[in-house]
Amino acid sequence: MKQAHILVTNDDGIYAEGIQRLCQALLESKGGYRLSVIAPERERSAIGHAITMHKPLRVAEVDFLNNPALKGRSVNGTPSDCVKLAVEAILDQKPDLVISGINRGSNLGTDVLYSGTVSAALEGLLLGIPSIAVSLTGNGNSSSFDYAARLISTIVPRLLESSIEASTLVNINVPVDIKEIKGARVTKLGNRRYRNAFEKRTDPRGMHYYWLAGELIEDDPEDDDCDTKAVRDGYISVTPIHFQLTDRNAMPALEKLIKEMEL
Repeated sequence: MKQAHILVTNDDGIYAEGIQRLCQALLESKGGYRLSVIAPERERSAIGHAITMHKPLRVAEVDFLNNPALKGRSVNGTPSDCVKLAVEAILDQKPDLVISGINRGSNLGTDVLYSGTVSAALEGLLLGIPSIAVSLTGNGNSSSFDYAARLISTIVPRLLESSIEASTLVNINVPVDIKEIKGARVTKLGNRRYRNAFEKRTDPRGMHYYWLAGELIEDDPEDDDCDTKAVRDGYISVTPIHFQLTDRNAMPALEKLIKEMEL
């Protein structure tokens, strides 16, 4: 049986607890996986799918889990950079799976559009690799990270053997209060809205700058199929995502509009 090759990354940085706990669980599982760990050198949360084009990317080997057989690599770029660089320049073998996480904080609903965690997994999809993004819904502690890591190590062999296509990203959000978890639900993305506020400040040189803060005000409280509702009710949310954003329902109206313009 072929040894599965897994690329592990995140947006919290290579020294974050989540990625360390995840790799430890994968190494201790019965899968016998080959792990490649390539992640940002520092936290790059909420950076979305940005890639670096106007400066060089530098890669450094780092000690990882005090395991001489497992070398981690840090990159001075974004989460998407890490996956793109790993697959197209660093690794000698294309991974069978990309796992991004475990993120400290949820990636639910429309927040996935901003998430570096989800974007790293999405880059795997763009390269034709099945991918998982996994997040805790709060700051968490060692126990909650360990729970999420064991969950992923249980899911991985089943996902590798499943019929889920490489064009599907599995976005998993684990409630931070693990003692209250009731099970898991397959969900759709919810809709989250924030009341944003930009606080205007002045630096020591008299120059103005702005600091963004936000408060969640709505996230589909009544829709049982949504990821936001599932985690609020104590369930692990498992959401299949793809990058086909075309609104096919709007196409006939746009075709009619174009014909009427007589271009």
